[in-house]
Amino acid sequence: MANKVKSQKILLSDLKPGSRGYVSALHVNGLLYRRLLDLGIVKGTRIKALFSGFSGDPVVYRFRDSHIAIRRRDARLVEVEPTPTSAGDVPEPLAPHSHEQCLGCRSRESGDFNPLDPYLVALAGNPNTGKSTVFNALTGLRQHVGNWPGKTVARAEGHWTYKHNLFNLVDLPGTYSLLSTSVEEEIARDFILFKSPDCTVVVADATCLERNLNLVLQIIQITPDAVVCVNLMDEARRKGIQIDTEKLSLALGVPVVGTAARSAEGLEELQEKVLDVASGRVETHPVVLRYDSKLESAVEELIEPVRKAFPQIPNPRWLAVRLLDGGDKRLLEEVKNGLPILTL
Repeated sequence: MANKVKSQKILLSDLKPGSRGYVSALHVNGLLYRRLLDLGIVKGTRIKALFSGFSGDPVVYRFRDSHIAIRRRDARLVEVEPTPTSAGDVPEPLAPHSHEQCLGCRSRESGDFNPLDPYLVALAGNPNTGKSTVFNALTGLRQHVGNWPGKTVARAEGHWTYKHNLFNLVDLPGTYSLLSTSVEEEIARDFILFKSPDCTVVVADATCLERNLNLVLQIIQITPDAVVCVNLMDEARRKGIQIDTEKLSLALGVPVVGTAARSAEGLEELQEKVLDVASGRVETHPVVLRYDSKLESAVEELIEPVRKAFPQIPNPRWLAVRLLDGGDKRLLEEVKNGLPILTL
């Protein structure tokens, strides 16, 4: 049984970019207290620090499914309990509260969860990999379909619960890459890049895995918070194809799960790995694509200027490579305008 490790409480202003935690106390009153409550910053709310402005202020956090900029002086008035990141560590349960007294409270001991504070999960993959089957298997009838803002491309969203945790799942358009040669690719890339999902599940076809790994590698260059779902394992077995998911996981540096979504095979393990990554309980180490010495030197020189100019980008190395490539002018425009943060 995993040992429970009590996290040391810190100020929200000290939560490092990429780190997660739970709001444990608000040391403020008056108008600022009302403003924080209006933003949804209440005890028990899950939070993730994303990035800070060029001068270090304000700091942008993700509460629930929204990006919120807060001045550091205000963030110092909020106390948080960081989420442990080492495998096996389990956060100390928050003291039980009455939901009638505090709608933002979350009681793990009683098994209740705050439905307003879900993990955000993106579902990506090539067309015809069974991605929609995975989506339906996880969300069932708890889903709805609309269009992406300003686009004619359909957007499917759903939710499910697992071990008293709520997950919001966004089904990204099926794409073969994130090189922005189509509207679908732009949508998928922008969501992963700007919305910073707690976990991105990349669905691959076990019967033609090599072809699908191109997208997998592109996604884990952007975000370390990923799980690879090798679907259609039943079809692969019928064709005599064997997939060693453990070796593949070691090679990629992220969890890999084999599934046959039509029969629910592997879905329990998939949900467990998504929870591991989304909660920060397990730290991933995605493989980093390296280039020849001249290009690597140029990339390294560009990383720091990119980090300073575009602090909202979770992986400045990825953007540096794309800028040197020179074929994605649309991405540069979007980063300058910051529009995807507001519209996705």
